[in-house]
Formats: sequence, structure tokens, C-alpha cells
Amino acid sequence: MTTPDPTQHDSASVGDLFGRISEDISTLMRQEFALAKAEASQTAKKAGTGAGMLGGAAWAANFVLLFASIALWWWIGTMIGDGDAQPALGWSALIVTVIWAIIAAVLALKGKKEIESAEGLPQTAATMKKIPDALKGQE
Repeated sequence: MTTPDPTQHDSASVGDLFGRISEDISTLMRQEFALAKAEASQTAKKAGTGAGMLGGAAWAANFVLLFASIALWWWIGTMIGDGDAQPALGWSALIVTVIWAIIAAVLALKGKKEIESAEGLPQTAATMKKIPDALKGQE
């Protein structure tokens, strides 16, 4: 076996070197775009889940308004009427209103938490900041 002579240089031309650099940069950019795509997909899923929960909260809030109106309607009817109204129906409407209010609150809080947990693209941002230093050889 012979030891390579340290005085000999690789016979690669400047064009070959630029070709390799171009390939490396192209590979790096493809990897960064793949990372950004994966992170964006994950963030979109969280934001979509949160938006769905907020939509459910709005739907439940609509029922709160409906049943609160029914409860108020029965209460006013009992107060103004001649006392023959059935007050149990008014209380039952109020109970249903409270149930819908709880559902709306839970969905709203969960949806808000899900949307706040969407982080964006932190890993992509961090690695993109390193690219200029890597090109300078200072990574």
C-alpha cells in the first residue's frame, strides 16, 4: 500500500467544484423545503382542530341563546299569566340552557388552547438561519 502524497492535489476542476457546491446547495434546499412542508402540515392540523372546536362552541352558544330565550319566555308567561302556566317547563329549559353553556365553554377553551399551541415553523426557522453560516464554513 502506498501513502498518498500530501503535495498532490485533487485534479478536480473549478467547474467540478462549483458543480458539487451547486448539488449540495440544491440538496440542502430540498431538505429545508421538506422540513417546512412537514411543519406546516402539523401546524395546519392543530389550527384546523382549534377552528373546528371554536365552530362547535359557536353552534353550542346558539343553543344557549335559544334555550335562554325559551326559559325567559316561560318565566315571563308565568309572571304575567294567571298562574296556570307550568313552571317546571321553564326550569327545565333553564337547565338545558346551562348544559349548553357548559358545552360551549369547554369547546371554546379547548379550541383556544389548540390554536395557541400551533407554533408555526420553529425548526425550519432555526435551520434556515444556519444556512448563511454553513455556506461560509462557520457552522
